[in-house]
Amino acid sequence: MPRQYAIYDVFSADRLAGNPLAVVFDSGGLSDEMMQKIAGEFNLSETVFIFEAINPAHGARLRIFTPGRELPFAGHPTVGAAIALAEKKAGNGVDIDLMNVLEEKIGAVRTVVKLRRGEPSFAEFDLPRLSERLEADISKEAVAAALQIDTHEIGFENHQISFWNAGVPFLMVPVHDLSVAAKARCDGAQWEQLAPMADGQIADAFVYCRGGVDHAAHFHTRMFAPHAGIPEDPATGSAVAAFSGAIHLFDALLDGHHAFRIEQGVEMGRPSKIDLHLELEGGNINHARIGGNAVKLAEGTLLID
Repeated sequence: MPRQYAIYDVFSADRLAGNPLAVVFDSGGLSDEMMQKIAGEFNLSETVFIFEAINPAHGARLRIFTPGRELPFAGHPTVGAAIALAEKKAGNGVDIDLMNVLEEKIGAVRTVVKLRRGEPSFAEFDLPRLSERLEADISKEAVAAALQIDTHEIGFENHQISFWNAGVPFLMVPVHDLSVAAKARCDGAQWEQLAPMADGQIADAFVYCRGGVDHAAHFHTRMFAPHAGIPEDPATGSAVAAFSGAIHLFDALLDGHHAFRIEQGVEMGRPSKIDLHLELEGGNINHARIGGNAVKLAEGTLLID
């Protein structure tokens, strides 16, 4: 049967920026194999398939695929799907806030969408799983070689290479400044040799430094996942979810509310802005949420039975 789809640019208020996402509506009846093939056909970093929720109190169930594998959780499909569902339900030209719970493999994810006349839609979600630091014996020299930077260019202040997981594992690689981040390249074969694993997944590379091209940014980042069919990603919410733990640890955050703007995708010509909010109590993160804009770029019909 024909299935409607839309393409959204996520974590951006502008079209042809941010991270493109394919949203396939009414996905009932699609097999895992077919969804993987469709994701490969779109060939975007992620495609999200929308199903009826298992719990009738929830809004929808999501399945998220990269061109090479399924993910239990991802940020830009969560933001994009939440906005796509809200716009489909409420239509255009309304001022409304909509709360929804989306079912993902990681669990139930609470989302809030803000629709405003004449403005790009905005969504944020509560992290379904807080970031956890994992142990890993990582060679700084091997990481530098895989990212084609010099060993002495890794690290700044007290930030060092660390391994974190908030549903999808990432190896966090701090670098001195924007110039080092800009020249980083990921050798997929070398990365697979050194990258640790968690939850049956190879850790992706998340390179970061303080500041940004946008002076409002607190951190400038890049994400590489060549083993998943993603040479580089313009915006990665699941990486920012994991990164929250590194920020908390290395910046020694105090109790209270902390807001961060993360920029990504600049080197790809697709600048993205990801908002991260942390609530700390007793020295620990007890609540975190991620948000950003998304704008529809295209829509059409998928002629798949």
